[in-house]
Amino acid sequence: MLERIIVGPLYTNAYIVSTGKKECIIIDPGDEAEKLCNRLESLNLIPQAIICTHGHLDHTSAAVGIQSHYRHERDHHVPIGIHTKDAEFFGHDAESRHQDCFFPLGDDATRVFEQLRPGIPDADFEITIGEPILGSDLVAIATPGHTPGSVSFYSETRGVVFSGDTLLFKSVGRTDLNGGSGDELLKSISSVLYALPPETRLFPGHGPFSSIEREKLTNPLLEGERTF
Repeated sequence: MLERIIVGPLYTNAYIVSTGKKECIIIDPGDEAEKLCNRLESLNLIPQAIICTHGHLDHTSAAVGIQSHYRHERDHHVPIGIHTKDAEFFGHDAESRHQDCFFPLGDDATRVFEQLRPGIPDADFEITIGEPILGSDLVAIATPGHTPGSVSFYSETRGVVFSGDTLLFKSVGRTDLNGGSGDELLKSISSVLYALPPETRLFPGHGPFSSIEREKLTNPLLEGERTF
């Protein structure tokens, strides 16, 4: 089972990926922890981990609420994973790092930051490139550029990749925030994501689903198309 739930002011795609009859992994819970927990309860799934494609708040801010829910309701700890190069977005010292991302984008972005700011999580484990996550079929692949520690989660078995804000439907992630690199982003797309089988289904951090083949044929990869 794989389910998308759109959350938060930036319409982030959060994903529930089943890993067993009653277990799952949550990818990029960007906001609305109660909404996500209600859906998990209705599906009778217990999250074994939360994993984030990168450290921006619109992909992480519901993690604290999910942890709290399962700690109090089920006495169950849900660990949160992030790549070490994006670990600076986590923890009690990370608020200024997030301010550096949101404040230069104007008043609307500042209001989004204030909404998401209470959800800065702590990291419990480091996502290791090339290794299965908690014994699942999801493997992290390095796709830096949007942030230094951006990763995508690929399942060869399912034929899917969760690309975060690296590759989007007919667009790519922005690189004008601190730590962003246009050259790294385009290299991650052309050399890593586009090297996946063309039939691989693409589940991005925002917007519609796509496929590797479709993006290779139609994605303009232009600066003006970058939005998140």
